[in-house]
Amino acid sequence: MGILDNFEKGLERAVNGAFAKTFRSGLQPVEISSALKRELDTKAAVVSRDRILAPNSFRVLLAPADYERMTGIGPTLVDDLNQIVQQHAAQQGFQFAGGVAIELVDDPKLTTGVIQIDSANVQSEVSWMPVLDVAGRRHPITKARTVVGRGSDADITIDDTGTSRKHVEILWDGQHAQARDLGSTNGSQLNGRPFQRANLDPDSVIQIGRTTIVFRIVPQTAPGGRGPSAPGANAPRSAPRSAPNGGTPDAGGFWR
Repeated sequence: MGILDNFEKGLERAVNGAFAKTFRSGLQPVEISSALKRELDTKAAVVSRDRILAPNSFRVLLAPADYERMTGIGPTLVDDLNQIVQQHAAQQGFQFAGGVAIELVDDPKLTTGVIQIDSANVQSEVSWMPVLDVAGRRHPITKARTVVGRGSDADITIDDTGTSRKHVEILWDGQHAQARDLGSTNGSQLNGRPFQRANLDPDSVIQIGRTTIVFRIVPQTAPGGRGPSAPGANAPRSAPRSAPNGGTPDAGGFWR
C-alpha cells in the first residue's frame, strides 16, 4: 500500500485551485490528493460522446513550510499522488492526453496551509526508469552494475556502520534487475529473507544493516510525444522474485 492509503479514509475537504487547512497538525498529504481529484473533476472536458479529457500535468504550489514537510516525506509521496490521480480518472471515465506528471513547487507567496493547483493538458510519451529509493533519496539506475555500501568508492554511499564498504550490487540489463550480496559481513535480506543472489520485482525491499533499499520502476514523461499505452504496457518486466545460487540462467541472463 502507498503512504496515502490510510489518509484517504479521512479528510475529503477540497475546493478547486486553493483552500485553507483547518487542522492544527499541519498540511496532510490527503489534502493534496483531495485537491488533485477536485482539479480533475473541475477541469475535465467532454470532447466527444466517448471521450472526456482531463488534465495530466499538475503543479502543486505550497507555502515554504508545507513544501519542506511534504518533500521531506521523500519521492514516494509523488508516486502515490500519481497513482491516486490515475485511479480517480479511471473511476470517473476520464482520459489523458499523455502521461501524468505531478510537481511540488515552493511558492513563498502562499501562506501555510494553502494549496494551489495549476493544471494543463500536455501531450507526452511515457518511458520507464529503474530507481533505488534509499533513506528518502531516489537514485536512478543508469549503469549495468550499481554498488551500494558505506565506502566512498561505492556508486551509492550510505552512512551506516552496519554495512560493508561494498555491501550489495544491483544488476540491470534494460529489462530485468538482480541483487547480489558482495560477501558482506552482516549479510543482506530481500523482502525479509536472507539472500546471496536474487532477481528483483518492482517494489522489492532490500535490507542491509539499518538501511532499507526499495527497487522501483517509475514512469517518466517527455512532452511532445504520443499518448501512453495502457498502464504498464511498455514497462520493463522483472524476472521472478528469488533465484537460488547455482540455478540455470533464463533468456534474460538471470538465474531461476
